[in-house]
Amino acid sequence: MRGVIAAVLLGALATAACSPAIKGLDEDVLHDEVSQAIGDANTCVLLATADGKVAWRYNTHITCARTLPDCAGGTTNVEDLAKAAAKGDERTVSCPSVEPNTVAWATGKVAAGKGADHPPLFYAAVMEGERALPGREIAARLDTAFADAGL
Repeated sequence: MRGVIAAVLLGALATAACSPAIKGLDEDVLHDEVSQAIGDANTCVLLATADGKVAWRYNTHITCARTLPDCAGGTTNVEDLAKAAAKGDERTVSCPSVEPNTVAWATGKVAAGKGADHPPLFYAAVMEGERALPGREIAARLDTAFADAGL
């Protein structure tokens, strides 16, 4: 019994350590808004703090860890782009990935909504597949989703 309790507590601590809370954020609402805006099994969205630490993630670690073409001749992953976004990188690009798929990336600063009470946040998103949206469309839809979620 002690082992079960210890495992539950350890899991809770690990989860808390990986995703620092964003003050005033209802994570369920944000998840629903992102799902409606760009939700897809091959989509990952990260919110990062100014120091590049991930504060919220949409989709699984596996989906978010994929290395894909960066549309500039190299490869990258969404976590590296979240760190770049926190340093001011803004991009909306799309390019071919594995035939017949396209990959699209979007990064930028989360616009502080009316009444938002959190430190600056930055986002990085990737969508990959046959029906991936263009990067600029991902960015536009995320701007609306973030505002609708109260960010």
